[in-house]
Amino acid sequence: MVKLAVFASGSGTNFENIVNRINDGTIKNAAVALLVVDKEHAKAIERAKRLDIPWVYVNPKAFPSKAEYEEEILQYLRKREVDLIALAGYMRIVSPVLLAAYPKRIVNLHPAYLPYFPGKQSILDAYNAKVSETGVTLHYLDEGIDTGPIIHQEKISIDPEWTLEILEEHVHALEYKMYPEVLNQLCEKIEKGEC
Repeated sequence: MVKLAVFASGSGTNFENIVNRINDGTIKNAAVALLVVDKEHAKAIERAKRLDIPWVYVNPKAFPSKAEYEEEILQYLRKREVDLIALAGYMRIVSPVLLAAYPKRIVNLHPAYLPYFPGKQSILDAYNAKVSETGVTLHYLDEGIDTGPIIHQEKISIDPEWTLEILEEHVHALEYKMYPEVLNQLCEKIEKGEC
């Protein structure tokens, strides 16, 4: 059984989707062992309580450095024997502390077809650029911003009549489909000792 930790900063819709896909068997041989949040009032906490998933809020401002902040998170991950970290709307750059502890075991979901539109406002950036397509990328984390090795990508054709809200809906729908499928594949590889 692969133990997942999901990191979130906001509403936690992808976190909840991961839990639901484990419960319905889409993601096999996995359990969410912990939700880690960096914002005290993140809505993801409410979802974790409702779904009966252990969670922890670690306040980054309570630590003099990012390294010490992540060392604190590592204690929780080790206590829960976490195998794989899934970032789901976690709006912090992960430092070498976590990267060294979980090499090729931290995955990030990015709402754009990388290398296009990296960073925080990728859906808005794609919309404003008036491109004909965007997508969703799942990649391993590295020390850059949205630069890690790509695991899987899918594209979305953009109708020029779409509003920003409609584009967001299409991107999120693809995220909810793609993330569980790829997490299932990664969990299978971990179970077999292939990664």
